[in-house]
Amino acid sequence: MDQVEKKKKEKQYENFVKKKTPVHNVWINMCKAFLTGGIICTLGQLLFNYCKVKGLSQEECSGWTSMLLILFSIILTGMNLYPKIAKWGGAGALVPITGFANSVAAPAIEYKKEGQVFGIGCKIFTIAGPVILYGVFTTWVLGFLYWLWTMM
Repeated sequence: MDQVEKKKKEKQYENFVKKKTPVHNVWINMCKAFLTGGIICTLGQLLFNYCKVKGLSQEECSGWTSMLLILFSIILTGMNLYPKIAKWGGAGALVPITGFANSVAAPAIEYKKEGQVFGIGCKIFTIAGPVILYGVFTTWVLGFLYWLWTMM
């Protein structure tokens, strides 16, 4: 009898897990990500084209486009809209430069109640810190290897 009850409980647990586990449609998620990323990239291209029309060089247009996309992302994060966009659009919102800006701004906004130094100042680098650290380290190593290569 003990074995039968155990099997019954296992089956109940299995049914519970199936009922609670969300079902995702990969194709719909990919379409949402494509649409979200496409809208962000289209906005970036529109900003770039506007800068070109105003007579800026290609490098200046690139700089302004990046800065404005980052600014929009931080504003949307502060208004608690970017997380909703990211939840709907998935990787389409998280992969571009706007996703990185969101990941830097979100911890700072979340911990602002702890004060300027300990809240915003410390928590802003929770995610950005490792990215910056490994980016600088990798750049240094590759630069050193390039220098060694040119010396030979």
